Amino acid sequence: MGAGVALCAFGFWGWGILVVFLGGFVLLSYFFNENMIIAQWFLRKEKSDKAEEWLLKITDYEKQLNRSQHGYYNLLIGLIESRKAPLKSEKYFKKALSLGMKMSHNTALAKLSLAGICMAKRDKRQAQMYLQEAAKDDKNKLLTDQIKMMKGQMSQMDKQQVVRGGYRQF
Repeated sequence: MGAGVALCAFGFWGWGILVVFLGGFVLLSYFFNENMIIAQWFLRKEKSDKAEEWLLKITDYEKQLNRSQHGYYNLLIGLIESRKAPLKSEKYFKKALSLGMKMSHNTALAKLSLAGICMAKRDKRQAQMYLQEAAKDDKNKLLTDQIKMMKGQMSQMDKQQVVRGGYRQF
């Protein structure tokens, strides 16, 4: 980066800009693993099989990633696993929360996913707790629609339990 600035200072603008971009790319790839960036891009395009391929290229995440990225790695693995087998992805979401993530909407996403898993297990108390925590963590209101939908599904779960219990007869 310094060489690029020096080249610009000596009047070699073209080479200076090129070296600054190359230095920025190297600096960016040090702080953010390129495999994770590409996997996130494929997840946004809803191509989870290709995202999984890129994440599997990270063989030992504790050595290959910065400590701040460990939670995000487990979150991405959990999101991919939740599409295949939702109940098996619980351990990845819990590990992501225990390792910590800097962005609050990612923590809210992990807690919302855990709430869905708890609903699938018919653990209403735990699901409500995760939903409340997800609503608190969603400071930018990115997941409000999903939280409202999950609360609606939880109320439907109550009605189904009453009908199955035999309290309501038609």
